[in-house]
Amino acid sequence: MAGTTIKIALIGNPNVGKTSVFNQLTGLNQQVGNYPGITVERKSGVCKLPDNIRGEVIDLPGTYSLNASSMDESVVIELLMNKNDKDYPDVAVVVSDVENLKRNLLLFTQIKDLEIPTILVINMADRMDKKGISLDIPYLENHLKTRIALVSTRKGTGIDHLKDLLLNYKGLSTEPCLNASSIDPEYFDRLRKQFPNQLLYKLWLVITQDVNFGRLDRKEIQGTSVTKSKSDLKRMQQQETIKRYQFINSVLKVGQTIDAGKANDLRARLDRVLTHKVFGYVIFVAVLMLIFQSIFSWSEVPMDLIDEGFAWLGDFASANLPSGKLTELISKGIIPGIGGVVIFIPQIAFLFFFISLLEESGYMSRVVFLMDKIMKRFGLNGKSVVPLISGTACAIPAIMSARNIENARERLITMLVTPFVTCSARLPVYTILISLIIPEKNILGIFNLQGLVLMGLYLLGFVAAVLAAWILNKILDLKHKSFFVAEMPNYKLPLAKNVAITVVEKTKAFVFGAGKIIMALSVVIWFLGSHGPGNDFKNAAEIVNQNPQLQLLPQKQLDDAVNAYRLEHSYIGIAGKAIEPAIRPLGYDWKIGVAIVSSFAAREVFVGTLATIYNIGSSSDDENAGEVTIRQRMQQEVNPATGEKVFNFATGVSLLLFYAFAMQCISTLAITKKETNSWKWPLIQLVSMSSMAYIVSLLAYQFLK
Repeated sequence: MAGTTIKIALIGNPNVGKTSVFNQLTGLNQQVGNYPGITVERKSGVCKLPDNIRGEVIDLPGTYSLNASSMDESVVIELLMNKNDKDYPDVAVVVSDVENLKRNLLLFTQIKDLEIPTILVINMADRMDKKGISLDIPYLENHLKTRIALVSTRKGTGIDHLKDLLLNYKGLSTEPCLNASSIDPEYFDRLRKQFPNQLLYKLWLVITQDVNFGRLDRKEIQGTSVTKSKSDLKRMQQQETIKRYQFINSVLKVGQTIDAGKANDLRARLDRVLTHKVFGYVIFVAVLMLIFQSIFSWSEVPMDLIDEGFAWLGDFASANLPSGKLTELISKGIIPGIGGVVIFIPQIAFLFFFISLLEESGYMSRVVFLMDKIMKRFGLNGKSVVPLISGTACAIPAIMSARNIENARERLITMLVTPFVTCSARLPVYTILISLIIPEKNILGIFNLQGLVLMGLYLLGFVAAVLAAWILNKILDLKHKSFFVAEMPNYKLPLAKNVAITVVEKTKAFVFGAGKIIMALSVVIWFLGSHGPGNDFKNAAEIVNQNPQLQLLPQKQLDDAVNAYRLEHSYIGIAGKAIEPAIRPLGYDWKIGVAIVSSFAAREVFVGTLATIYNIGSSSDDENAGEVTIRQRMQQEVNPATGEKVFNFATGVSLLLFYAFAMQCISTLAITKKETNSWKWPLIQLVSMSSMAYIVSLLAYQFLK
């Protein structure tokens, strides 16, 4: 077997620690994409097994059973039923939670009926003593007809045993745990005769659900003697579930022992506080305050170092590379543009660090439960809370996750309002503007004012999303409600490895995802800012030197005036001047206008664009020019007509509000189009959010100026 590859499917209920097992097996050898043809997230990784065997692990979406009720659950069934699928597993690994074995084993017994070699992983083994649980593993293996890996991802135990089982998967029994056909022997006998070459349980899944099975689908079955009414099929599904639980109960009655006297019920006491109708919200707000205070306070030092480092790098490139257009592109285009995003790595990393802690600890599920009480008042499904909260990272996977919402209208409303939630791409814009217009001081001696403003912007985005949902709920005349079931996982200390992988992977995705766009735009913006039509651009030095007032200036200021004049008459200057009349009432000059237009590709491009423009407009002969950081350039920018700072309080607030409401993300529009299968809804998003952003920013600037 040396040098071969084993395809492994990781399956399990939500909140059983499946991600932790996946991380233990694959480490950082992971990829995140989508399943072919759909936008459900697909996570895969490589696991190194003994004897030079390579395991390709696919982390399938969480599902409670093979009776699918959402798109991501259907992904699990269709993969396991189609042997021709390139990702069809050689072995299935069903992850369960030692405290919820009864519920988890329902899915396990169904997968066993598909006759796939299956390993049962019982996770969180370290909690057995605390909960008074003991297991008879040989007995369970014998009656469940499988091999079991007792695993603690927290302590890292059992993973080597799991790898050994994966290596020897061909020796696993494919015999089903029980005979599901006994729910109606006559019906299943007819089914077997009608389709003698097909696996009986796969036929049953095709009949009861809208899933495909190789060359056989529902159309081939309809009209045959095995067709039954929906009510009869529903009744038979219920009988199947009852029969499976009867089998599971009989196995666990001997194979699992629970001594309630040894259990410590700390969870119930914590839940009473964290989900309290008053204190629950207070604690949640306090947690948010801690997060946003830390984002500013802890990241200040590394951000300053990165900012100064890129300023030095630009100066070094300009001074040591041969003079010419290529050096200008590198020192004034690429380096400042990339620096405009890399500077925010500390803040992005801290944001994902805290989100990962909340998810790993089990607290995020309590937040979902807590906020569901508010969501219902605005016509949203309780499950809408998950996309809204995950939207703080990125709206794209958040919109994808709305597929869990069964009701089509509630799902549509959730997708349309999710972009209001402050995503990580807005964070660079917010933090740079807040640092320019909000003084760095403490309130009541402990609260950082800049952190409070950042938290206020996050809350503003959430409130805007909820109000927009309420309006859409009225407009779309939502009549049908679906029920929300929230599962509360056990509290646990976050695994350092899981947190680290989340921070690294999410930060890497942010940087490389934005970096590609910024690299391309930096080159384009540098070219447009360094070239121009007509004599005004070509003869900028002569025109400026002819001004008698400017001739008295020191050489550095004269050079800056020449560069500013040349930039104003470049291609990008002409484009900026063309849109300036429309944005001037908001307090923006043509340079900010160019940054706003370019940031439609990705919001975080705003800072990188301004960094590139300001570097183009600076004097290349000034030996200290490269040492001026991005924030310093923005702080020093002055309106030549008024002599006032461009980024004053009124303009800064106007920009903050504009980015709080505007749809400045073409990727989000694209994913909305794909999810709704129509350009109608993304265009409504674009027009309504942009109009709202313009009006609010206009009112704010006119009131504050």
